[in-house]
Amino acid sequence: MPRIDSLLNSDWRATLARLGGVGHIDATARATKAFQRPRGVRSAPDLLRVVLAYCLGARGLRLTAAWATAVGLADISNVALLKRLRQCDVWLEQLVGELLAKGAPPAAQGRPIRLIHGTTVPKAARSERCRNGVWRIHGAFDLPRERFSHFELTDESGGERLDRIPVAAGEIRIADAGFLQPERIAAVQAAGGDVVVRAAWRNGRWLDNDGTAFDFVAAFAAAREGRIDRPLRLGRTGAEPLKLRLVAARLPPDLAQAARARARRAAQKRGGRVSDAALIAAEGVVLATSLDAAAFPAADVLALYRLRWRIELAFKRLKSVIGLQGPPSADPRSARAFVLAHLLMILLLEPMIDRFEDSPPLGHGRLTRPGAWRLTVQLRATLLQAIAPQPRLRDVQRRWQKMRRNMHEPPRQKREYQRMTSLC
Repeated sequence: MPRIDSLLNSDWRATLARLGGVGHIDATARATKAFQRPRGVRSAPDLLRVVLAYCLGARGLRLTAAWATAVGLADISNVALLKRLRQCDVWLEQLVGELLAKGAPPAAQGRPIRLIHGTTVPKAARSERCRNGVWRIHGAFDLPRERFSHFELTDESGGERLDRIPVAAGEIRIADAGFLQPERIAAVQAAGGDVVVRAAWRNGRWLDNDGTAFDFVAAFAAAREGRIDRPLRLGRTGAEPLKLRLVAARLPPDLAQAARARARRAAQKRGGRVSDAALIAAEGVVLATSLDAAAFPAADVLALYRLRWRIELAFKRLKSVIGLQGPPSADPRSARAFVLAHLLMILLLEPMIDRFEDSPPLGHGRLTRPGAWRLTVQLRATLLQAIAPQPRLRDVQRRWQKMRRNMHEPPRQKREYQRMTSLC
């Protein structure tokens, strides 16, 4: 089947080179049984192109199969495309892992800062939605590189764990209050890392050095200049308490007032009344860290935690710009492939975003560097055009007889009430 000229573009060849080249893509596809014989699709790079066009584009299975026929890329039905997609989840997971490994920073660059967070997308089946079924994406975002360094995809049974992502010796791991897990913090420390984790005043069993319970609210109310920086222990089940350091700081007056208002609204939703202790605790930011006080004073620890918003923006960009959403299929393997294709796209775009963001400002400083959001929108559109170019009218006319099987809806079986004879 002859191909249209726009399929043979330099951007797609460069994308294949970043993924290891044609030979490597073919070898990994055969090793994971995503591609076994050239039937309908001639090669593993062609299969990757069709899968990315379906997952990242706005076409459904039928239109993607018709597009592949029109451009001369493949000759398959929508059912055959779904079967191929189901076989690609392990292969795409391997390609994502290889791209992440290529971007890993060398240990000689000093202590990396790693932000830990996760996001979810809903499952497609109605039965899954009724029981809050989701696909959970666990991620790590490295600074100052501003790139994702790890992804792991699980279903709703895979909870958030601070040690889920492999630990690099010397790293500083930053996470929100959902990751205040004593056993997991101990595992990160044992692997050579340090942590900065947000802590709620009641989220944990805090102990003084002598083993007595620590009254955080009283200590925070009596703190000079609204700041606490002292060693504490975090109780564990069946093990010695974990030696950590508590850093807390009072919010500015306007932010403290807003925090108290949120605490009151949350209590009203629960049908209760907020306590005075909760109002006092809401006025501050509480952090648990294993960093040494001499090397990292309280102001530095608070500054480190303020970097955590970067990973939330990165996940927001992954959903809003790259287009990650709930997979359209209820089948677990094709749904995994759908999510992994979007993770592969953001990993392909990140080096290009870095390259363009390093450009100098224009107009002697009057114009800033290009914004990552708009830049990502444009680069995604450019790369998607390289992956899935539009066929020409003459190509559609020439291959219409093969395309039409995917352009027509099959006859649907009538329901019982539709078969009933009219009484009028």
